[in-house]
Amino acid sequence: MFGFGKPSTLPTPDQALPGREQQMWTLGEHVVLHTPVVTDEVPAGHEVAILGLGCFWGAEEIYWQVPGVWSTSVGYAGGITPNPTYDEVCSGRTGHTEAVRIVFDPAVVSYADLVKRFFEIHDPTQGMRQGNDVGTQYRSAIYWTTPEQEQTARELTKAYGEELARRGLGDITTEIRPASETPYYYAEDAHQQYLAKNPFGYRCHANTGVKFPESA
Repeated sequence: MFGFGKPSTLPTPDQALPGREQQMWTLGEHVVLHTPVVTDEVPAGHEVAILGLGCFWGAEEIYWQVPGVWSTSVGYAGGITPNPTYDEVCSGRTGHTEAVRIVFDPAVVSYADLVKRFFEIHDPTQGMRQGNDVGTQYRSAIYWTTPEQEQTARELTKAYGEELARRGLGDITTEIRPASETPYYYAEDAHQQYLAKNPFGYRCHANTGVKFPESA
């Protein structure tokens, strides 16, 4: 958390840390939902959403409470370094942002609803930070997994951006990219469902206070 003095720009491939060939830790069961934390195999009829919205501890807690969400995990997305550690990501030298991977049943909760919640519970205008948390790993990001998700993400980003502009607030800086461009790396076990294990732990929910427009 925090991170004053960290790099405010993303590293180039030649500047990024080398990482490692394999993940150094194993992960078991979700301590809240009692489903697998590692969801490389997704149940039939389910989809995956990958969202970066600041410190992943509080973000994951919000999403595991959403009806229709089958599993959540926290990890590192959008970067360069293979199989990074938390400390490496926090150094700003891997290019990753802290992210939440959400496996959900679209028959119960839509991708659009997950993205609308995403915009309401963080501030997508802050660039490389969220509140007092400063650094490239706190940037806002949507990594879409299907063309339909991309269309939804871009349409909702436009709609929310117009609402923020109407209220005189800043431009949205959310990064929107295909998840296929860069792997999602699962974070260490201590970070998975962190706030279920540490209920008085740190939560950062910087946000604009602006609800998503009902017309969108």
